[in-house]
Amino acid sequence: MSTSAQIGVTGLAVMGRNLARNFARNGYSVAVHNRTAAKTRALVEEFGDEGTFVAAESAEEFVAALERPRRLVIMVKAGDPTDAVIREFAPLLEPGDMIIDGGNAHFADTRRREKELREQGIHFVGTGVSGGEEGALLGPSIMPGGSVESYATLGPMLEKISAKAADGTPCVTHCGPDGAGHFVKMVHNGIEYADMQLIAEAYHLLREVAGYSPAEIADIFRTWNQGRLDSYLIEITAEVLSHVDAATGKPFVDVVQDQAEQKGTGRWTVQIALDLGVPVSGIAEAVFARSLSGHTELREASRGLAGPSVTPLGDAEKAAFADKVEQALYASKIVSYTQGFHEIQAGSEEYDWNIDLGSVAAIWRGGCIIRAAFLDRIRAAYDARADLPSLLADKSFAEEIAAAQDDWRAVLVAATQQGVPTPGFSAALAYYDALRAERLPAALTQGQRDFFGAHTYRRTDREGSFHTLWGGDRSEVPA
Repeated sequence: MSTSAQIGVTGLAVMGRNLARNFARNGYSVAVHNRTAAKTRALVEEFGDEGTFVAAESAEEFVAALERPRRLVIMVKAGDPTDAVIREFAPLLEPGDMIIDGGNAHFADTRRREKELREQGIHFVGTGVSGGEEGALLGPSIMPGGSVESYATLGPMLEKISAKAADGTPCVTHCGPDGAGHFVKMVHNGIEYADMQLIAEAYHLLREVAGYSPAEIADIFRTWNQGRLDSYLIEITAEVLSHVDAATGKPFVDVVQDQAEQKGTGRWTVQIALDLGVPVSGIAEAVFARSLSGHTELREASRGLAGPSVTPLGDAEKAAFADKVEQALYASKIVSYTQGFHEIQAGSEEYDWNIDLGSVAAIWRGGCIIRAAFLDRIRAAYDARADLPSLLADKSFAEEIAAAQDDWRAVLVAATQQGVPTPGFSAALAYYDALRAERLPAALTQGQRDFFGAHTYRRTDREGSFHTLWGGDRSEVPA
């Protein structure tokens, strides 16, 4: 077997297969390998005319087919399967070679693997890949981490196969060292959870409060997709809502069980945010909403709980309410991205990654699930001010939320009065109100903590920490 392949892909399930095809379609010779050799043969037989593939049935053949420095992409399940593949291939590699993990790995695992392989002279590149199976084939958004040296040779290849933004910019950037790429991908998925939850709540409000049918709501979403909410998720929502089930003739959305599943990246986003002390309440509510939807026994046991009398809006009020829901959705969406970028910023500081937030926004403009027109404005906001503490500190976004807030609040009043759950919208508004508040009730919380646990507090009028002798004469003493 000749050493002719410029890159190799092992793990030929849908994502791996499509990524290998993407490389081949873009002119690269691609070594392909799978634990089950039949999958390797099937790929070459079915798609061999798309480019140059070098089929390998063993790990040794696969590595031997790669030109130096070897670039080996692993596309297997996160966790133990990834570690097993690394253990299989790492002994066959030489210093300067690289292993690229394109799966949804936990960034802490990526940091561990990068350190272990660096000690062997092997570059480990944890790489977030977003866009699903279609993106993997036609151009995903790619979020690589790892060393600067590895990106120097790998980067041009990733840029060629990536999605391109409207201005032609490749949707890939070197996020930073070790686990930075997988961290950014994790938060991307957390924002995705929040985005999907907010859209679902908008649909629920339009149906339960305004009385629109799924087909009518699909048309509303298509209209929204022509404006500032222009995004992939809004686009596909219209398609899902307009689909009719062939077997029953009912709206497709009415024959699907209302139990949303999850693969864990949204949960990781919330868990890590807690570790970092970053409030991502909108993302958390989206994760909890999926969790609650799956607790069928709990939901069934609660069916008899009392609720308000529901009065659908009249025809004259429906269109005005839909406009208000658009405002609430857009404002809440800004908050979700604000929280996500805050977490990336905090992670970057904690792990010394030096992540460029403007570049992250830029590569999310195409290929990925959360691609949206307004990401170009987020990119511009961070490019204009690299130390921007929050998207809500950007003048244009602050003005838009200010303009939306009356309708946003009115929608939540209507949701409460009609008994429609809106955890995402509500959490987003609570976050916004908490940030703009001059004083928060945390002062009382500190008093309570000092009372029962002598945890001390700080004063507004002088430096230092203090404790009140609650069980004594209630005098104050320095801590």
